[in-house]
Amino acid sequence: MRILLVSMPWASIDMPSIALGILTRLAGTKLTGIDVRSVFGNLDYADWLAERYPLSSGDYKFFATDTHFESCGEWVFAPALHEKERHADEFEQMMRTRFPEERVDQMLKLRALSDEFIQGFAERIVAMAPDVVGFTSTFQQSVASLAAARYIKRLAPRIVTVFGGANCDGPQGAAVHRNFPYVDHVVRGEGEVNFPALVEALRGKGDPEDIPGLCWRREDGASVANPMEEKPIPPGALVLPDYDEFFKRWSTSVARSWAEPALVVEGARGCWWGAKHHCTFCGLNGSYMEFRSKSPGRFHDEIMELVERHRILDVYVVDNILDMSYITSLLPRLAEADHDLRLTCEVKSNLRRHQLQALADAGVGTIQPGIESLNSHVLKLMDKGVTGCQNVRLIRDAESLGIRVYWNYLYGFPGETPADYTDVIEQLPALHHLVPPMAASRIAIERFSPYFNQPELGFPDLRPARSHRLIFDLPESECYDLTYIFDAQPAGIEEELGHRLQAAAADWREAAAESRLTYHDLGGSIVLINTRPHFRWSMLVLDDPVERALFRLLDDPRSVPVLSRKLSAALTGDVSEEAISQILADWRGRGVVFTDNGQFVQVAAVATNRELQRTRSSFHQRAVNTGPEASRLVTQR
Repeated sequence: MRILLVSMPWASIDMPSIALGILTRLAGTKLTGIDVRSVFGNLDYADWLAERYPLSSGDYKFFATDTHFESCGEWVFAPALHEKERHADEFEQMMRTRFPEERVDQMLKLRALSDEFIQGFAERIVAMAPDVVGFTSTFQQSVASLAAARYIKRLAPRIVTVFGGANCDGPQGAAVHRNFPYVDHVVRGEGEVNFPALVEALRGKGDPEDIPGLCWRREDGASVANPMEEKPIPPGALVLPDYDEFFKRWSTSVARSWAEPALVVEGARGCWWGAKHHCTFCGLNGSYMEFRSKSPGRFHDEIMELVERHRILDVYVVDNILDMSYITSLLPRLAEADHDLRLTCEVKSNLRRHQLQALADAGVGTIQPGIESLNSHVLKLMDKGVTGCQNVRLIRDAESLGIRVYWNYLYGFPGETPADYTDVIEQLPALHHLVPPMAASRIAIERFSPYFNQPELGFPDLRPARSHRLIFDLPESECYDLTYIFDAQPAGIEEELGHRLQAAAADWREAAAESRLTYHDLGGSIVLINTRPHFRWSMLVLDDPVERALFRLLDDPRSVPVLSRKLSAALTGDVSEEAISQILADWRGRGVVFTDNGQFVQVAAVATNRELQRTRSSFHQRAVNTGPEASRLVTQR
């Protein structure tokens, strides 16, 4: 039996598909008499376009990740999915209200070429004479994958088509199977057990009805969706992906001139925080929240094996959240390895400086900590388990250690108030020397999130995202099951205040490169250096014993009463709350502290070679938000 595993646009162009890598490994270890090959339709597309309408790496990223919520990448392939599109003009007009004219024109040119590419791609697949073609589908891969399957079945009805991936989880996979008859099977949930079982069933060694989560068809063509497995697979069932085919193919692609490739590794699945407190807006973990992780020793050996095999040092860890035990087990071993690793991973935002130091020592140059907000009340509405000052502390300490932080500022939560934003906006110029949010935006409602599953939390009337309604052109009830993103009546603050937040974030991004606030602790004095344009001082020397002790205490968030008690005990004399409040008021005016919910934290980074740090962190920038479960985008944690 010959099986082709396919990853279509708009999969990341400089990273292998971990799904294909895992299935390739499984085929070699669990199945016999199987010829499994991978086809990287994303690389094929980039190369095909290079001769017709070349894209830059930035263009590809625009469609692959930047416009996930607008579904621009999906719309590009819609002409190849439908005999006739009924809503193309309406979608185009919607895009023209959101993007520059030249970007929309680019979409139209790519759309005009999409049918030709898909037909040629399908012909090439059929010429390889496979028995089974399996598509992995995550983010904006749905339409291109469906269009390819449609043409493959038209050319060779005997070929069995199989879909899997995050876009096929739960009701989504059942909807794919019901609405697209050229999809023969959908593997829902984790494929390590179910995909090999399906292959054996196709060889007459099993019954599709016995495979948990599988969607299959009866002889009369009726779609059947087997109940999904209630428990996720244990960590021992997770396998090391096989990336040999990807890197061989990548070496011949135009993509090799866009960026250096990165390895994709997986140490854990699920979310240990979400298992206790599911963040209200996050649907990232789909059907399986339970946290499972590989042993530190095993994960270390897998990383080293892939690094040494492929001679690649950039490593993207796709875990939705870092196993905290890795900080004292895995990371020290990576730090001791004779490799200059450059890792990207996702963490919880209440990490302390010594924990961030462990990440930096191991080669972690970029983190996605799911900051989302700098206001404690809004963070509580999210059920994040952190405070606004803790989030500021993390950004500050990451700046001191040369770790790049990727984050977005979200708003639109039921129960939030204007006061939750106005005070933060007023204080943002004090943070202009730190890494700004990539964007500030209203939340989108995601399938599997508490906001989706519990309408009483504030979003009772959900509709499938308008972009998906227009692209897929299905009855709304079917599109409801198919889509991951939903439209809802806006909650929380009014859009005018949201625009103020967006403008303040844009000002921050513009000012960040030239802004600096650092400190040197010389023992007998603390010297702060400032270049932020909103503050008209350049140097501040703290040589008063109370001010020195206060500044050091504010390395962590503290309230005025706590500061008074600690200072009074340390200095063997009463330091009143009133005296502390006066100093803090002066420091707030100078942009030395950030305050939220009665707590204060100092915002100056430790003075270091900032340019060297920025050079180091630049290695990681292009990896963020492009991994498989990339975490479904930076806005998630």
